[in-house]
Amino acid sequence: MHEELHKYIEEAKKIVIFTGAGISTESGIPDFRGPQGVWNTNSPIYFQDFIASEEVRRESWERKFSDQDIIKKAKPNVGHLAVTKIINTHQSAYLITQNVDNLHQDAGVPEDKITEIHGNASYASCLDCEARYELAPIKQAFLADGIIPYCDSCEGMVKTATISFGQPMPEEEMQIAQSKTVECDLFIAIGTSLQVYPAAGFPKLAKELSAKLIIINNQPTGLDPIADLVIHEQIGNVFPD
Repeated sequence: MHEELHKYIEEAKKIVIFTGAGISTESGIPDFRGPQGVWNTNSPIYFQDFIASEEVRRESWERKFSDQDIIKKAKPNVGHLAVTKIINTHQSAYLITQNVDNLHQDAGVPEDKITEIHGNASYASCLDCEARYELAPIKQAFLADGIIPYCDSCEGMVKTATISFGQPMPEEEMQIAQSKTVECDLFIAIGTSLQVYPAAGFPKLAKELSAKLIIINNQPTGLDPIADLVIHEQIGNVFPD
């Protein structure tokens, strides 16, 4: 670990780590803005279209269950393990993630130490009553008979538990993320372009409230000029131990 980064972490009393897609690229999951990113290989499915059209819902599930669904095969990498170590070593440390791949949990971050502001792709939920559904039986029924899932309890639409384009951000998760940001004295942004708002407003808010800001990303971000430490490297190289 970089000596200056290590010093900031050791001296901090309340740490918030904020991760984006860049931390998972070394696990084989393309980011959104890279050459093989989602935005360059697939046009996004908008939430309003999912709600309005059965055909769009069918396409959404076809994409989810295609052989291209690489999230299921991905494993945590050095970056995820480093974040887990920081979270578990520092009692007050907390993780906010934009990622939906569940790799932080797979790496050992406890559920009470993480807030997922863009949801989670490893299960589905009802859009009305929020009942949780595992993907395996949905996949089996969809591939066998083309059945689009609806809620057993309220007959609402079932969708992967991610926040789609045009879908409102989850209020409770955003409130928790803001509260943790306001309280912290060190905010570490890892693997995020800091271009997607309102999420990208968290590091700016932390800095405005006098927290130290560290940005670790292989490309420059718009908030680099206000950061106390900027590291432009592959995340696996930043945390070799």
